[in-house]
Amino acid sequence: MGSLKMTGKAPCAALPESSCAYLLQELKMIWDEVGQEENERERILQELEQECQEVYRRKVNSANMSRIQLHQALAESEAEFTNLLLSLGERSFPGRPEKMTGTLKEQLNSITPALQEMQMRKEARLKQFIEVQTEIQRITSEIAGRPENEAITVNQEDLSLKKLEEHQSELQRLKREKSDRLCKVEEYKVLIHNYAKIMGMDPSKILSNVHTSLLDGANDQQTKNISDDILNKLNTMVQQLKEEKNQRMDKLHSLGKALTKLWNILDTTMEERRPYGEIKIYSMTSGSSMLGPGSLTLETIQKIESEVQRLDHLKASKMKELFMIKQTEIKEICKKSHMDMPYQTEMNKIMDVIMSGDVDHDDLLKTMDEYIYKVKEEATSRKEIMDKVEKWMASCDEERWLEEYSRDERRYSISRGAHKHLKRAERARIIVNKIPGLVELLMAKTEIWEQEREKVFYYDESIKQRLQYQPWLKYYLEQQTSYYGSTT
Repeated sequence: MGSLKMTGKAPCAALPESSCAYLLQELKMIWDEVGQEENERERILQELEQECQEVYRRKVNSANMSRIQLHQALAESEAEFTNLLLSLGERSFPGRPEKMTGTLKEQLNSITPALQEMQMRKEARLKQFIEVQTEIQRITSEIAGRPENEAITVNQEDLSLKKLEEHQSELQRLKREKSDRLCKVEEYKVLIHNYAKIMGMDPSKILSNVHTSLLDGANDQQTKNISDDILNKLNTMVQQLKEEKNQRMDKLHSLGKALTKLWNILDTTMEERRPYGEIKIYSMTSGSSMLGPGSLTLETIQKIESEVQRLDHLKASKMKELFMIKQTEIKEICKKSHMDMPYQTEMNKIMDVIMSGDVDHDDLLKTMDEYIYKVKEEATSRKEIMDKVEKWMASCDEERWLEEYSRDERRYSISRGAHKHLKRAERARIIVNKIPGLVELLMAKTEIWEQEREKVFYYDESIKQRLQYQPWLKYYLEQQTSYYGSTT
């Protein structure tokens, strides 16, 4: 840098007005005109020279700083470019010069387009990663059954196509799993709707109890919960509805059979059967393909159940009447055969069962018919003996009548003649002579009957007295023989 010391005079017109020399020359002219001292002039010139040096120094420093910044920018650009290549998984970029030549600005300008292109590629790749990972997180949340509230974190150190393909493959796998789960959910929903429709239930309430996202028309923005827990709950609900449907089907089937049986027993008219004809059809099938909406509602089952109960009461009344008829028939047979009423305990139990409504009509008829058959059979087996007994009893009665008649005749009509008395006595003797043989025959028949049946033969079993006629008869015969012997 030159000195600011004064030089000799020079024409002012020879120097440009903006140059330092011109200004110094003008300053010297002013000092000369003013009479400025030499020392003061030197001091002022030194100050001017120092100020000029400081201005130059600032300019140099500024230029140097710009150079440093260019070097740093160039280094950062190269480093960023290299990092972008690594993160995007690319080895090189065709738009970048292999050797850097020229000034710093030229070198920086030459790498800037390539760097900008790589930055745009990174932004586009990062957007792809965010989209894929967001979708992965959303589907994962649906499968896991948890809310989607986690921020997406992308590893920007690895934005390679290989990594992106891995995420895309994972996304495709999750989409397939989601599709399978949604299909499973729809299958469960269809089953629930079908079961609910048949049993008269509200499927929306059933599904909302599992999860609100299962409802049709739910908010599209709401995350669909297709977790294992939801699938398990849906499966459990379907099994419960299926079991309930089967129970109602079984009950309806049982009630239908009972109703049909009661109709047949009670000869119910077709007009009375018509309101329950559809229920009968439903009860005849074990599948649900023929079941219409509301065919298994509780109201339907309660309706037919009430009808069965009503007919059961009616049947019990008629069965009681039938039982009394059969019981009366047995009593008449027993009365004619001088038998005690058999099966009394059993028939009392039958009456209790009839009143409870648990007896079967056919079983009752069969049981009572068996009782009647057995009573008739025993009455038949006793008939021969009972005929002999009645004959014997008639003989005894006739002999007694003759005895009494003869006594009266002797008392009131002795004058009528002895030949009538002798005639009657002879007749009584003939009857008495027949009695021992009849008694022996009865004893033999009775013993055979008792041996065959291994039971005692009772006459008038209500008082449980065995037919003990031998001692009485012996005494009776002795008295009669003595009497008629004395008379003859």
